Amino acid sequence: MMTTAHRLLSVCISLTLCAALGTGCSRSTHTTSVLAAEQPGAETAARIERGKLIFDQTPKYAAAYVGNQMACGNCHLQSGTVPFASPLIDVAGLFPMFSKRAGRTITLEDRIQECFTRSENGHPLPHDSEEMRSLTAYINSLSRNPVQGVPFPGRGLVKLPELAGDPVRGQTVYAAQCASCHGAEGAGIPPMLPPVWGPGSYNDGAGMDTIEKAAAFVQHNMPQNQPGSLTPQQAFDVAAFLRSKPRPKFNPIYKQY
Repeated sequence: MMTTAHRLLSVCISLTLCAALGTGCSRSTHTTSVLAAEQPGAETAARIERGKLIFDQTPKYAAAYVGNQMACGNCHLQSGTVPFASPLIDVAGLFPMFSKRAGRTITLEDRIQECFTRSENGHPLPHDSEEMRSLTAYINSLSRNPVQGVPFPGRGLVKLPELAGDPVRGQTVYAAQCASCHGAEGAGIPPMLPPVWGPGSYNDGAGMDTIEKAAAFVQHNMPQNQPGSLTPQQAFDVAAFLRSKPRPKFNPIYKQY
């Protein structure tokens, strides 16, 4: 049976945040989250709740390891629960897994390090740190027992046709659909609306800096008040525009991540 703390946590998880790469400051009814049915008994509710805080407000609660204004929840929407917005439901059971980028088999902790050194433009979390333990506790809490090694049906991002993005057209789409929240200079309004280029954004080693991934994220999840309203071509154009803008450089000393 679920404890009172777990019931409270389930309610907490259902709260939403404004999140990454898109427009419209109003709440969306399109990105419906899917929540875990049970919490792992080995993890305490307090640690899971702390992990969720770190996930949603990474620059505040893991400040020593973050080098920009990006939170985990900016790319993994609604605390990592939205299908086709890189959800983390059932992800814990897929590790260890082979990483093409790293060229080796990695653990869940290794994958978190990738996010901190790339998307957060920061430093790796020590494996024995309270931040790492809390994040892994939260991610484990999103696994629906007894699911193990089976991908969540909404895992990752939507599949789009292979298209060529045009940054000039993308600038026009961005001005009409994105700038109202993320600003003409891409700075956003952190922490609610993240920057999409500039010093506060993800670095050029992040997955979101690839046009294909950014386009898939944008097309399905943005603009936030009308997700899915952009055509695949418009999404590729916006992604190409974002790719053309300045952002921090990935630190090569972390290339193992």
